[in-house]
Amino acid sequence: MAMRRDNRRGGPPPGVEEKQFDERVVNINRVARVVKGGRRFRFQALVVAGDHKGQVGVGVSKGADVSAAVNKATDVAKRNMSKVNLYKGTLAHEVEAKVGGSRILIMPAAPGTGLIAGGVVRAILEVAGVENALSKSLGSSNKINSAYATIGALSGIVPAKEWVTAKPADKSKKIKNEV
Repeated sequence: MAMRRDNRRGGPPPGVEEKQFDERVVNINRVARVVKGGRRFRFQALVVAGDHKGQVGVGVSKGADVSAAVNKATDVAKRNMSKVNLYKGTLAHEVEAKVGGSRILIMPAAPGTGLIAGGVVRAILEVAGVENALSKSLGSSNKINSAYATIGALSGIVPAKEWVTAKPADKSKKIKNEV
């Protein structure tokens, strides 16, 4: 079948690839440095990128204008992707992390609960693919530290198959065979 020129079949137009990651701009700050003639302004962007399947990354970067800062932060976020161990749309266990003065607590939730989180934590959990979770932000509300604390908490999740509570199988047979 021949490809239509006007692309009525759906999908991205020719030459444009479909986005692999969901990228969200979480925060933009105007920062200044003082020079002899006054102040020079730049912009700092905090971007979260994820694939909704357990991969998530955070990027912070500065640029002369907002679009430059966002583009640079997006590249940093894509380079710093980390894998999150998800369990049935939620987390395997509760986890906590601290970066600077910001402390983040994330807990698993029953199906149908949704994301009970706010601000940066919510954006990160959404792009990571977590559907049901509870979270609490303790301490500082600095967005950059909260973002890094959330990533630290998510990377600290131990998959259920690696938990120590399971009894080792066939240990009694090994002891009988050795004697």
